[in-house]
Amino acid sequence: MTELSTAFDSTMAILQKVGRDDLGTPTPCASWDVRGLVNHFIGSARWWASMVSGDHGLEAPEGADYAAGDFVAAYEESIRVTLGAFTAEGAADRMVSVPFGDFTGSALRAFAALDQFTHGWDLARALGYDTDLAPELASTLLAMAEVAVDDSLRGADGEAPFEAARQAPEGSCAADRLAAYLGRQV
Repeated sequence: MTELSTAFDSTMAILQKVGRDDLGTPTPCASWDVRGLVNHFIGSARWWASMVSGDHGLEAPEGADYAAGDFVAAYEESIRVTLGAFTAEGAADRMVSVPFGDFTGSALRAFAALDQFTHGWDLARALGYDTDLAPELASTLLAMAEVAVDDSLRGADGEAPFEAARQAPEGSCAADRLAAYLGRQV
């Protein structure tokens, strides 16, 4: 659970710096500004919870605009729900079908950590904050992504989870190398 908790903590640390005037700022994800990104990762945290638990009532309501209210509190609630779902008895061993394959709950938890951490990087990059986030976790997630993210998961922004891998500049931190591997311009 540590990887997912650390990913949430890393992203929360950036989210807490977001001001209302930042919501229209473009992000590395061409299809989202900061508002869209915040809504996505708060909602996707709940989606991961619903997938591992089978309780679709945990999913974000259609069209939820978390950025319109207290988005930090909304993220805290999504984190609580998601960590609860992944720590429930039997969750780690449960086989779960998601749009990109069938996985154990523990493998799905790793994907959730990758998702939440990467969107924290997106947010930091969009707002000009340091992107050297949770270096040990970033290295772990990069190693996982290099095995788990293949061409079937790559395509154009908004059409696939990841764009084509890019080369990070020489000497880049682990989080930047991960972002580049997942298709972000670093």
